[in-house]
Amino acid sequence: MDKDILLKRLSDIEWDDFEVKEAFVELPKNIWETVSAFSNTSGGWIILGIAQHGKIYEITGVGNPEKTEQDLVTVLRSQNKFNVLINPECKKYIIDNKTVLGFFIPSAETKPVYFNTLQNTFIRTASGDQRATEYEINVLYREQSFGTMSAKQVEGTSVASFNKSSYMSFRDYLKRMVPDLPYNTLDNDTFNQKLQLVKDGKLTYGGLLFLGDNVEIQDRFPDFRVDYLEIPGLSYADAEPRYTFRIQEQENLWEYYFVLFQRLRIYADNPLHIGDMGIGHEDDKQMDALREGLINLLSHSDFFSPMKPRIRVFTNRVEFENPGALPRPIVELMKEDVSIPRNPVLAKLFRTAKLCENAGYGFDKMLVWEKETHREVLFETSIDKTKVTFMLKDGKLDMAGDGQEDGITGGINDRKTDRKQTENRQKTDRKPDVESLIVEILKSNPFASRSEISEQIGHLSEGGINYHIEKLKHNNIIRREGSDKGGKWIIISDKTRSVK
Repeated sequence: MDKDILLKRLSDIEWDDFEVKEAFVELPKNIWETVSAFSNTSGGWIILGIAQHGKIYEITGVGNPEKTEQDLVTVLRSQNKFNVLINPECKKYIIDNKTVLGFFIPSAETKPVYFNTLQNTFIRTASGDQRATEYEINVLYREQSFGTMSAKQVEGTSVASFNKSSYMSFRDYLKRMVPDLPYNTLDNDTFNQKLQLVKDGKLTYGGLLFLGDNVEIQDRFPDFRVDYLEIPGLSYADAEPRYTFRIQEQENLWEYYFVLFQRLRIYADNPLHIGDMGIGHEDDKQMDALREGLINLLSHSDFFSPMKPRIRVFTNRVEFENPGALPRPIVELMKEDVSIPRNPVLAKLFRTAKLCENAGYGFDKMLVWEKETHREVLFETSIDKTKVTFMLKDGKLDMAGDGQEDGITGGINDRKTDRKQTENRQKTDRKPDVESLIVEILKSNPFASRSEISEQIGHLSEGGINYHIEKLKHNNIIRREGSDKGGKWIIISDKTRSVK
């Protein structure tokens, strides 16, 4: 970061990868918290010699810059204070005849990063350092296996653990849609080994998730599913009914892909173009963008997380949200198109079927949506999840669903015949109460905090959320397992209509 960029940041809004601290005499005591936080998230700059008063920055300078730099670098590289070695990038600036020091703390490859004890593990949220909860520390430990789990063997499995119908469907698809693929001529055993579906007679985690029998998957991933909801509102709070369509559970990721792909087609315009020879063809650019979002969700989810990958279609947007953070900052991944898949086996299987980009996360392909629809594509990531949002034209949701709560039927073609039933059902189905919404959120994310629940519901403060949570606990609808910071919510019953 050069001096011009530093000065621009000082005059701009707060950044989540930028922290200023006074250090005229000595290193500030809270600097280690920031080092831990940047190391555990996406990295960031610590600037010493600047005081912050609200939104005003004052250049105070560093009294002995050489000693200050040496003291900090020595601690970070000694491993006496931190559990891992940290190599900062050091910069020196002269501003208003005062010396300012900058240290870039990179995102650590091995996490969590803490000082003295595991309890001193911090993460970066917005523009502040927060002590990590037990759940967040577990997320950081799981990140140590990033990119390796999908190729590991699943004990107790064999080729008999495949779903036979899915397996034959996959092989048939490759022969029809990718006829020149060399793998098509291989026998099943060789085919399985080449694509890392099977290793030494046992299914890999990637092979199990992609083509496995659902009973076998559920045995290793309890409550395995990919959620899909169409919600007639801008949030759960103004949705009536709660949702108009919810997908049925499928056998594995291969089956989920096709069901979800067909449903998502509703939200993409595919205009017919007539070529020079008078032959018509559909323009699939919008659908290609949504498909890239879908493949991204299925390929990069952390299936070992208690959170579930989910797609939510609101009246103005389609959200793809998967458990698991990106391996690097979004800007860096978009700029370099780096290919670092969380689940390389799954990514390879989708690439082999030519259903996604050959490298990277497909950001460029997803961003085509903006050019074609003049609506934004938003990318967000946090310590435990990633979300891609495709903005829709207002009222786009009206095209889809007819009140179907489970299943994949009942879309556009059935609307006229079922309209009367839908109208009758909507007259009798009252707007869901807050308790129902809270239970729905906790089903999807048992580790959701009160602030996260408040944000999703949209019209209640944390205090209001706490009031309803206490009612749910009192009526044995939910209970808390573990501590306030590291525990999770358990759904005892979802009969929230009876809560008084």
